[in-house]
Amino acid sequence: MRRTITAMTLCAAATLLLTGCGSADPKPAPEGGKQQPQPAASQQQNQGGPSSAPAGSGGGAKHEVTLEVGGTGKTAVMYSGIGSGFEPQTLPWTKSGTAELTAAEQKVGYLVSVVPGTITGADGKLQQAPCTIKVDGKVVAESDGVTNAKGCSYKIKH
Repeated sequence: MRRTITAMTLCAAATLLLTGCGSADPKPAPEGGKQQPQPAASQQQNQGGPSSAPAGSGGGAKHEVTLEVGGTGKTAVMYSGIGSGFEPQTLPWTKSGTAELTAAEQKVGYLVSVVPGTITGADGKLQQAPCTIKVDGKVVAESDGVTNAKGCSYKIKH
């Protein structure tokens, strides 16, 4: 239990540091440069399909991303990559959106992650809720919450 809480705290701190401080208002693109992709509006919990992000200049690579957390009940869910947040959610939970990668992000990668909180397992013990990340319909990361209690993360390239 203590190890799970410590791991969750470390993951939360790392994600918050990686996402940094940002503004909801897009900054103008530098002369001759590309504008950073803006997160897409989310579709949560049993609602329709993916939504589209605003198109940036220069036609970056677009990928449909779906974050999923399984289980029942309520738990905190922290996510980044298609927007970011850390809020209580009713399970099962889904968030979909479009990630548009700049030329630099296509080379070094664009990180998407989801770190679910704990739920009560079948054995009555607390465990991390299972999670899955899909990119363009293909499962690219998943965790059952027992053998891997670090959540799910994936770096999109190309």
